[in-house]
Amino acid sequence: MEDERRILAGDDGSPVLGYVEGTRDGSPWAGVLEVLGSSAADLIMARWPGWFVSASEDLSGELLERGARLVRHAHTMSCDLRGRTPAKVRPPSGFRFVPCDRSPEDLLPTWMAAYPPGHPDHQPRDEARTLSEHLVPLLSGELVGDLLPCSRLAVDADDTVVGGVLVNDWRGTPMVSDIARHPAGSPAGLGSALLATAMDAAAADGHRAVDLAVTHANPARRVYERLGFTVVRTGMTVMI
Repeated sequence: MEDERRILAGDDGSPVLGYVEGTRDGSPWAGVLEVLGSSAADLIMARWPGWFVSASEDLSGELLERGARLVRHAHTMSCDLRGRTPAKVRPPSGFRFVPCDRSPEDLLPTWMAAYPPGHPDHQPRDEARTLSEHLVPLLSGELVGDLLPCSRLAVDADDTVVGGVLVNDWRGTPMVSDIARHPAGSPAGLGSALLATAMDAAAADGHRAVDLAVTHANPARRVYERLGFTVVRTGMTVMI
């Protein structure tokens, strides 16, 4: 995504919002919002119909009161890698952890199975949209930032991808952009072991911290806390 900050001005030309513009699921998206003036919620509703907007809970609450639709309520978590003891987790018997060097098509079956209806992060996307709007831009670096070498995949004895942790460069900090595990093709606990392995790799590559976002209702937050992540901020993504 583009990293150039933009300014949204009011009718009188005065700055109201600073933001970074990108795309999400094929629609324009505004994130990293900084409120610079008054009536930000009114201006967003008037200027950005059809946009995704990621903002603080307070601003998002104002947008929801004006008719925006909640897409995701999430916590950003961070783990300080400095001085962290490497986990050195071994994969379960019959599985291997490998670099993220496979095609989006190789990852697709696991990503489709990992987020079924009822999952907090379920998205009503078919295979074509999951490829074109999620996996392809994540792996190419177009959606968040460059895919980092510390990303890891889990493969089974047949060399089929059954899990993955994708880590992208988000404004200079490694961001876990997605974690997926095939629920029928791998044992419970593989996802946390894979994430710990990716964290070891990030630390070995010299990164000072790694971040991720977890949906408010997702019980995986407890797993991340056990691995050393703490909540640093909370926000919402809404559709205008």
